[in-house]
Amino acid sequence: MFSHIVVGSNDIARSKKFYDALLAALGGKPGIEDAKGRLIYTHNGGRLLVTKPINGEPASPANGGTLGFAVENSAQGDAWHKAGIAHGGTAIEDPPGIRHASFGDIYLAYLRDPDGNKLCAMHMMPR
Repeated sequence: MFSHIVVGSNDIARSKKFYDALLAALGGKPGIEDAKGRLIYTHNGGRLLVTKPINGEPASPANGGTLGFAVENSAQGDAWHKAGIAHGGTAIEDPPGIRHASFGDIYLAYLRDPDGNKLCAMHMMPR
């Protein structure tokens, strides 16, 4: 359904350190910077871009928005969360772990990136 997701940044170099570490925890490669200064990450068929806003205004996180990352298991989610914290992210909400929902158990871990964007690692647990 989605071709790509874009998040804004006020400091591309800081974002590169953060997202390189975050995606490395998922087996991804470092982002590349294109001629317009945007970071581009491609992993498992998905594409994430990190850029300064085109309108020249400061980047700010979406109110109510969350960018979800699929993880293979809770160990990978824990590594993702740890990498994010170590590279300027902030832990938010409940600690990483399994939540019980009406549709089954899910592993969730939440972070805010250095610009305040809300991120979530998620794994649907086997039934």
